Amino acid sequence: MATAKKTARGRKQDRARVAGGQDHEVRFESKKTGRSASAVKKAVKKVGTSRKRVEKRLGR
Repeated sequence: MATAKKTARGRKQDRARVAGGQDHEVRFESKKTGRSASAVKKAVKKVGTSRKRVEKRLGR
């Protein structure tokens, strides 16, 4: 189990990423962008875990 981020910096760095293997993060990004979960996973695979790049790839 992953340890919780304790510092503000750690939380901010964690929020800047999309963990494609974690269903709750994929669902959140899917709902946020209006795209399917599989589209989110494909975007993460293609451009990496950076939330900015994933959202740009998904057209948001």
